[in-house]
Amino acid sequence: MKNFLILSIITLFLFSSFKTGKPAYVLYNKDGKPVKYEKMLKQMENADIVLFGELHDNPISHWLQLELTKDLYLQNGKNLVLGAEMFESDNQVIMDEYLSGKISQRNFEDEIKLWSNYKTDYKPLVEFAKDSGLYFVATNVPRRYAALVNKLGFEGLEELSDEAKTFLPPLPPAYDSTLNCYASMMKMEGMGSHVTANFPKAQAIKDATMAHFILQNWKPGKILLHYHGAYHSQNFESIFWYLKHENPTLKIVTIHSVTQDDTSELTEKNTGAADFTICVDEDMTRTR
Repeated sequence: MKNFLILSIITLFLFSSFKTGKPAYVLYNKDGKPVKYEKMLKQMENADIVLFGELHDNPISHWLQLELTKDLYLQNGKNLVLGAEMFESDNQVIMDEYLSGKISQRNFEDEIKLWSNYKTDYKPLVEFAKDSGLYFVATNVPRRYAALVNKLGFEGLEELSDEAKTFLPPLPPAYDSTLNCYASMMKMEGMGSHVTANFPKAQAIKDATMAHFILQNWKPGKILLHYHGAYHSQNFESIFWYLKHENPTLKIVTIHSVTQDDTSELTEKNTGAADFTICVDEDMTRTR
């Protein structure tokens, strides 16, 4: 009897230890309550657009992006469209040629502008799109034009050729300097004299361009899943704001990514930044 009691206590202890465990991430809803992945997926059944805000060097963000892509494909089939900040709009032709099998993987990777962590973090998404026959939109503004805005403001874009303007949203883009995502940039520490009124505009042209090409490639009955840095949709601003500005009826689900020392409870600072927040342990390894 005594041995049985000891065994029961040990079993209970082990069960409790495994139950609490060390989860790699915890998913929270807008109110900061833990939710299951399946509930998030369920909410996307009627979504038009899903904005997935990642941490660029976080493997959990990238793994969940791929898993969500696979699950949304199971739900929607060829009605799923993918898009990403990591590819610039003037590279769409190269993307199209690769997805359609016209050019080799080697040519694609040699000629398109790729982020340093492409092979580990974004290549699986592109290859899934290719294998599944999905369209993949290169949504971001060409970086030279963001630099131009930082130098001359939106007015600098007006002098571009008609061909160059096809890689941009209609000019001049809408802009609300009071949005926290832009206003806060004027107070960034360590930037000194580099911060001018054009600095947040250079960020805004990225958001406006991504929103433009998202809308250009979405239509009713489709769902567009877009990958980007968490800042580009945090607090329902940035890309989200531009999408709603153009089409207030859109049903958009936002996902945010954060790291915390303790993932068992979402901090007040991180609560409410999106419909769903992926909270990852700060000790998680980095991908670049």
